[in-house]
Amino acid sequence: QVQLVESGGGLVQAGGSLRLSCVASGSIVSINDMSWHRQAPGKQRELVARITNGGTPSYAESVKGRFTISRDNTKNTVYLQMNSLKPEDTAVYYCNARARTLASVNTYYNYWGQGTQVTVSS
Repeated sequence: QVQLVESGGGLVQAGGSLRLSCVASGSIVSINDMSWHRQAPGKQRELVARITNGGTPSYAESVKGRFTISRDNTKNTVYLQMNSLKPEDTAVYYCNARARTLASVNTYYNYWGQGTQVTVSS
C-alpha cells in the first residue's frame, strides 16, 4: 500500500502564495505520474496539475502561469507552488500518485491523500 500525506494548506489573502507538499510512503516499487486535484464545495473534483516521472508538467487552464508543480523522486514527494491565489482557488487539495507496490509489482494503482484545505479570502 501507499500512503500520501499532504501539508501546506491554510488561509491566505487573494494575491498571496502557498506551497503544498505531498509525501508518498509505503511498500513502493516505483511511482509514475503524480498530480494535484481539488474539490470545492458543491463541485466535482478536478485535476489541477500533473507531473510525469521524468518531470514533464501539465496544468489546468485555470491555473496556468500561477501554479507550478514539481517533484523530488529521491523523496517520493510532489509539490505545488501556488502564486497569485484567487478566491476561486478555495478548495480541498488532494495529492494523487500512480504507483506500483510490492503487493502489485506489475500493476500501477492510483492512491490518494486525505486532502488539505486551501482558503483564499477576498
